[in-house]
Amino acid sequence: MAVQFLLGTFVSVINIMIHALVTVAAIDIARGAGLRHTTRPRSHLMAVMVTTAVILMVAHTVEVLIWALAYAAVGAAPNGSDLLYFTFVNYTTLGYGDVTPVESWRLTGPMTAMNGILMFGWSTAVLFEVLRKTLEHLAAIKASGFSSGDRD
Repeated sequence: MAVQFLLGTFVSVINIMIHALVTVAAIDIARGAGLRHTTRPRSHLMAVMVTTAVILMVAHTVEVLIWALAYAAVGAAPNGSDLLYFTFVNYTTLGYGDVTPVESWRLTGPMTAMNGILMFGWSTAVLFEVLRKTLEHLAAIKASGFSSGDRD
């Protein structure tokens, strides 16, 4: 069980580092895009939010692939199962319906779920912060349809 815990911790730390790098990049991109003057503030806001969400989704996909590599390395998924599907089921906390982990590695499933839910919560906070900052900027430049009252 200790080996499972160490593997799960190692992969989680790698994913946390990936998410930290992507968060910094997403916020920098959103800040740069959000600070531009625009004649179409609603479209601008939508573009900033969609771009941020796509960047975060790519990060989550990379993180799932890292878990899939770890599962493949130790043989945590049952023979004949779709490794990527199995990993997504764990990471998204969807829960098992048709595939369960090899008994000797079953702790990796909950550890993957714990890592995934942490990363999704983090992404939610990033999206909210980008939205807040973009609305703040649109109000500051007095974009039509946006005022400082929108933030309250």
